[in-house]
Amino acid sequence: MNTFKSRAHETDGTIDQAQLFFLRLASQLQLRVRLISLTHFLQKRSQSERGDVPGWVLVVLMTTGLVTAIWTIAAPRLSAILRNSLDSMNGIR
Repeated sequence: MNTFKSRAHETDGTIDQAQLFFLRLASQLQLRVRLISLTHFLQKRSQSERGDVPGWVLVVLMTTGLVTAIWTIAAPRLSAILRNSLDSMNGIR
């Protein structure tokens, strides 16, 4: 049985330079793999959540058009209501 545990046991728990080198190398590789997988995940997520820019432009344009149309129709009536309420407030003095 030539595993790492048996060798560490044979040398009374001490780790030689080669084993230390391979442990550090394995640790670095594990970190690199995690970093690569995280980067890949974030790239896929950002691509899937980009949204539909032309759809948002259409929503903004339609909302602006509706507000303009309603304001055009309602502006004279709103002006009359405001004028009447201000005139009635002037009569209170």
